[in-house]
Amino acid sequence: MNRITKIISSFILALIFISSCTDNKPDSPYRDILTRQPFAGLTDSIAKSPKNDDLYFRRAVLLNENNFPEPALADFKHAWSIRKEEKYALGISTLLLESKPDSAILFLKEALREIPNSLLLQLSLARSFDSQSRTDEALAICDQLLSQNPEQVDILKLKAALLDKKGDAAASITILEKAYNLVPFDVELNYMLALKLAETKNSRVLELCDSLIKADSLGIHAEPYYYKGIYYSNTNDKIKAIAFFDLAVKHDINFLDGYIEKGAVLYDMKKYPDALKVFNLLLNISPEFADSYYWIGKCQEALGQKEEAKLNYLRAFGLDKTIVQAKKAADRIK
Repeated sequence: MNRITKIISSFILALIFISSCTDNKPDSPYRDILTRQPFAGLTDSIAKSPKNDDLYFRRAVLLNENNFPEPALADFKHAWSIRKEEKYALGISTLLLESKPDSAILFLKEALREIPNSLLLQLSLARSFDSQSRTDEALAICDQLLSQNPEQVDILKLKAALLDKKGDAAASITILEKAYNLVPFDVELNYMLALKLAETKNSRVLELCDSLIKADSLGIHAEPYYYKGIYYSNTNDKIKAIAFFDLAVKHDINFLDGYIEKGAVLYDMKKYPDALKVFNLLLNISPEFADSYYWIGKCQEALGQKEEAKLNYLRAFGLDKTIVQAKKAADRIK
């Protein structure tokens, strides 16, 4: 009987030991990280108060700020296991969305069963669906949220982006204009609306950009000039387009898209040497910008410099595997 009692006691002690192990214990894969600064103080506090969810949350935020997403995720999960707080769920879903979007969706559905009225978690679920190209499901969530909160600008922005993905530019602009009327001083929203107007050749972009230029008392923003350039490029006024792209990079020498669009206009005008100069200038500013090499390749191919073009196409694809047209262009050149 004593032998059985000892066995049971040993088993219970083993279970207690296993259940007490946390991410800051010696057997944790993150121990070396958690015991160094600036995390060591919180790790010591957690050892003293292992049921304090706020300590795990604070350490998770600190870990994430210092680019340690995996131990941060573990801490967010631990905090969530202790207490079902919205901010813990948001931390988990944000990190999962970056690495495992499918897992983010599963977790958010579970979290919403715990906190069904959380607007932020529902918005995160919509963004997770969007990341998986499940556009209709994301739109359904946006519509449901807007039926309850019609003036939520973040939801309006997301819905506009989703409508744009579905190819409904007119509806996207309508939503953006509604949001603009609610918060006309939201810079991101202004830029979203300006780009859509420019892309759809809508002259209202000119007035909007003029208001943005007037509001920029320090003259440091390139975007309004860039959007005007996009408008004139799309309406085939190439000279005005180039002038505004020049103004964009004059206001911000590191505004890479301004160089790309100016070079693209020159390429369309068959001014290949002039375009090549623009893209080579861009390389001096940002040597790792893959689009530069792609456009240099296009110019070189147009000028009959096939071997150089192929090399630059491959460089572009090597830097950015999403530029599949660069790989196709390289394969085309024999």
